[in-house]
Amino acid sequence: MSDYTKSTNFATKDNLSSGNPLKIVKGTEIDTEFNNIQTAIATKADLASPTFTGTPSLPTGTTAVTQSFGTSSTLLATTEFVQAALKLLYPVGTIYTNSSVSTNPATLFGFGTWTAFAAGRVMVGFNSGNALFDTAEETGGSADSIVVSHTHTATVTDPTHVHASPNGTSFLTAGGGTGGTIGGSGVSASGVNTAAASTGISVSNSTTGSSGTNTNYQPYITVYMWKRVS
Repeated sequence: MSDYTKSTNFATKDNLSSGNPLKIVKGTEIDTEFNNIQTAIATKADLASPTFTGTPSLPTGTTAVTQSFGTSSTLLATTEFVQAALKLLYPVGTIYTNSSVSTNPATLFGFGTWTAFAAGRVMVGFNSGNALFDTAEETGGSADSIVVSHTHTATVTDPTHVHASPNGTSFLTAGGGTGGTIGGSGVSASGVNTAAASTGISVSNSTTGSSGTNTNYQPYITVYMWKRVS
């Protein structure tokens, strides 16, 4: 886009003396001027609905018309339009997080009052059915909870035991012959027992858990968090 620059100063010709050839207005001079005007006009944008090419910009300090928020088109957006969009994107109560930049969002965005938020805490979703999570910004939990190292024990008492032979059981004599039947004539079951023995049952348990503070944190990652308060 170029500006019109006059090639010939026609006013100076009036002060020349008669007969001076420079006093004559030549057709080429007029043609040059009209060509310059035509070029300048052809490279200027129209006032109504202009179509820009290249990299259009407004002069420093000038003011453009701000479009209505929500407009989705190729209309030019002013800084006011952009700020309005950001303010709706980050309304009061919004939590802003950043994994590397600790700068207050008021400086980053240029609007609002922001305060550091939830130092040393993780966030959990609202749950109206759980008294622990049914109020916004409700806090709980402890960084010093302890999972105690512990064991479970079980006691089995069986030094040894015997079983008595029931009535009707045959037994052998010392010589190897049948000595009779328990419960039979002249034979008493009292004191006739099996040999003493143990069941061999054993119970063992190992230690479980981890003693000490800060041993039951969920996996976490540290970020900068800010809340917009106004």
